[in-house]
Amino acid sequence: MKERIDFGKCPLCDSLEFEKFKVGDCSGHFSYDETLSKNIIWNICRNCRHVFTEGYYTDEAIKIVFRKTQGLQKLGFEFEKNRYVSARMIEKVIPYASGGHWLDVGFGNGSLLFTAQEYGFKPYGLDLRQDNVAQLSSWGVRADCSDISKLKMDEEFSVISMMDVLEHMPYPRVGLSEAYRLLKAGGVLFLSMPNRESWAWEFLDHKNMNPYWGEMEHYQNFGRARLYELLNEFGFSPVRYGVSERYRVCMEVVAVKK
Repeated sequence: MKERIDFGKCPLCDSLEFEKFKVGDCSGHFSYDETLSKNIIWNICRNCRHVFTEGYYTDEAIKIVFRKTQGLQKLGFEFEKNRYVSARMIEKVIPYASGGHWLDVGFGNGSLLFTAQEYGFKPYGLDLRQDNVAQLSSWGVRADCSDISKLKMDEEFSVISMMDVLEHMPYPRVGLSEAYRLLKAGGVLFLSMPNRESWAWEFLDHKNMNPYWGEMEHYQNFGRARLYELLNEFGFSPVRYGVSERYRVCMEVVAVKK
């Protein structure tokens, strides 16, 4: 079975000039299956310095990776604890958007959407796990099992959140382009992902304890500087940076549609 489709060029700048940067071991990952390679080859672009895997999983391989769902990705996981975390996240957005429709791409345990509704937003969720979508819909929240590029809406969103999502996308530029399309003028794009330019990342690398080189579901490793360049390229102005509480070594960025 062919596991991955080679990128062949940098997924952010299209440069053909890249080289092998690091090899990660994913054999300890929750989703690892012995039918898949335990090695993840990471490249670095010589032009824009972005770090990305050699390729993205085929549909057949994705079915194997998504065969199991981690507890923290299940709807309602530790809902009281996560409500507090989500509230602190939403309060970073409120200075720039205080109401309207909120789309959460890859809503996972649903905490952000449930809490956004408490704050007066109208929640809408996208996720690729059908069970989560069915559950969220049964609780009265609009949800679809769909990719953001396939979403057609009559109304525009005030907020689109992609919390630990962009690094999962083979082509993040598509996700940003679609977010720009769906947001109203002045709307907020709220992102989180690991920050490979942080001192904490460097510390984990130094100790050979960095989990992200073996993260099967990630295709990109962003740094803050490259992310900001990309946001500006797609019509967003970053207005706030913060440290994420959701996962290790992660950043949160609030950006406004120009």
